[in-house]
Amino acid sequence: MLINSARFSISCPGVAKCPDDAKRHEYAFIGRSNVGKSSLINMLTGQKSLAMTSATPGKTMLINYFLVNDKWYIVDLPGYGYAKRSKADRDRIERMIRDYILGREQMTNLFVLIDVRHKPQAIDLEFMQWLGENGVPFSIVFTKLDKLSPTAGKKQIAAYCEELLATWEELPPVFATSSEDKRGRDALLDYIDELNRLPL
Repeated sequence: MLINSARFSISCPGVAKCPDDAKRHEYAFIGRSNVGKSSLINMLTGQKSLAMTSATPGKTMLINYFLVNDKWYIVDLPGYGYAKRSKADRDRIERMIRDYILGREQMTNLFVLIDVRHKPQAIDLEFMQWLGENGVPFSIVFTKLDKLSPTAGKKQIAAYCEELLATWEELPPVFATSSEDKRGRDALLDYIDELNRLPL
């Protein structure tokens, strides 16, 4: 799929404020703070600063919408598991994420981002388990592949998937990406293109 245009649409403090647009697919991106979410969105859309990247973890506090090709949305959800937030902020963000994921009918797929350098973390495993239990369509996107050698990257992904298969019957779609060298861009966009053909 070619990306001809991508622009910021709206920031929402909660799912009730999300666009009243039942005709466009939404693809949401989520992960632990500092997993490379904004960089991945910028890489996919071919724009360097569409989603604002920050060296400060936990910066995204709203649901951010980006309209792509005037046809579908990328939705940037707040990162989870950032311990330095206040409990009130953590509770509000958890509620916002839960309400969007479970209540937003236009969400066609949730992309869960995992830093390929790290071993499986309990917070990610529990989150994906919760998605499975609630029947949420999701995919796993390994990020920062450029930080490892090709062999080490493959080993990390294989080990991660093997751990998941210890408790799962089958894996969701898995993508390996690098925002630096654009690895995985075509595979992700082709997958979104396939899903765009499905009726909402």
